[in-house]
Amino acid sequence: MKLLTQDQRQKLLANGQANAEQLANPDSDGEAHDFFPVVKLFNPCGGATWLLTELDPEEPDIAFGLCDLGMGCPELGSVRLSELASVKLMGGALGIERDRHFTADKPLSAYAAEAQACGRIKA
Repeated sequence: MKLLTQDQRQKLLANGQANAEQLANPDSDGEAHDFFPVVKLFNPCGGATWLLTELDPEEPDIAFGLCDLGMGCPELGSVRLSELASVKLMGGALGIERDRHFTADKPLSAYAAEAQACGRIKA
């Protein structure tokens, strides 16, 4: 399974471009947009989960979002999609997967606050 659909990739890139423009604008308040997550990726054999909101427009292999490696300390940060795609589980039979049924119902900051409170992403 591909980590991202073409539509998701386009939305993530558009969000990344919007934030790059927002942060580069001297008239802005310096705050990034608080987007709803576009995609949820997860480890089917463990507790790792990623809720991604954007791709770096200059290096689209780097995604930003809420990252939870299943160790009780989820955090906002970046992840390289090629590294996630290279993960092989169960002797190579499985890899990191995309939750095809995930639909965000709140902005990333709300998911982050909830994850910090309970020590994991609950999406």
